[in-house]
Amino acid sequence: MNFDLTEEQKLFTATIERFAAPIDVEARRKLRSLEGGYDRARWKELAGLGLIALAVGEGQGGMGGSPVDLTLISEAIGKMISPDPWLENGALPATLLAQAGAGDRLEAAMSGETLFALAWAERSQRYNVQPQQTRIDANVVTGEKTFVLGAGLADQFIVTANEGGEIALLCLPREIEGLDLRHYRMADGSIAGELRFNHVKIASEHRLNASGEALVQSAADVRLLAAAELVGLGQRLLDDTLAYVKEREQFGVPIGSFQSLQHRLVDCYALLEQSRSMLYRATLSDRADAANWQRVTAGAKAFVSQNVDHIAREAVQMHGGMGITDELAVGHAMKRMLVLTRLFGDVDSNISKYAEAA
Repeated sequence: MNFDLTEEQKLFTATIERFAAPIDVEARRKLRSLEGGYDRARWKELAGLGLIALAVGEGQGGMGGSPVDLTLISEAIGKMISPDPWLENGALPATLLAQAGAGDRLEAAMSGETLFALAWAERSQRYNVQPQQTRIDANVVTGEKTFVLGAGLADQFIVTANEGGEIALLCLPREIEGLDLRHYRMADGSIAGELRFNHVKIASEHRLNASGEALVQSAADVRLLAAAELVGLGQRLLDDTLAYVKEREQFGVPIGSFQSLQHRLVDCYALLEQSRSMLYRATLSDRADAANWQRVTAGAKAFVSQNVDHIAREAVQMHGGMGITDELAVGHAMKRMLVLTRLFGDVDSNISKYAEAA
């Protein structure tokens, strides 16, 4: 089997990297200081490249990107440590809106005119997507959501709620009466939020025509894309560390000449290559087999998360104390890694999900 990228995929990856390249550490800091932690004009540029439309099938007006195409986007974003919230405000909401057949909303998401964020997590739920605290009774929503990634930018929230024991999906505008939003900074500098529903009255237009299975499927897709971004982050961490140990000197020689560090870097290289192999093995699995897709993506994310966590810790240690600061790209990469490894499950919960499915 040929695992090489096509010329089209290579050009597409290069385009993404060129788009993200100007965002160095200083530019990233400036972006994070803006309202919402990001530049909405840049988001429209990203949408103009078709990066959101790729997550949507051609039959719904999208570009119909394959799982391989989407992992290439995510991996390139990770490699460049790009602050673009493509995963949380782009691919994730777009796939859910597509499954719900939300025509106008989906078109607005793909064009970059409207930003969406998924509110699914609740306190004491430990990555369980089945809502318990957020409920719908007689078209009135009560409850709370936490860990709403991209909440600082969102114009509308896709909210999961318990209605008669089933998962209901709602799309609520930010300004709807009774919705309280509290922002807070994540480790990577992005702005997440907590939602509180104070007897929010909903109408038929607020309901999405999607089942709980759609949410479960989208969660599996996002686990794979998070793993892809982690692989890209791991590559950047390793590349920057290799460059640093060739320049940093102790006792009159580069520290990269020390055999103990060489052995540790070789271990990191091996872990990264294993992670990339696991990623593409999972990407080529049959997405139509829902049970198998759940198992494969959970296993891949657990494996990649554990390996990239190790690479990040080694990179920071070899850089010394400044490796954890915002002065170096290594620090930004590690902090983004901390967020991604806990998206739709940490290592232990994903291993458990894999074991249950197997």
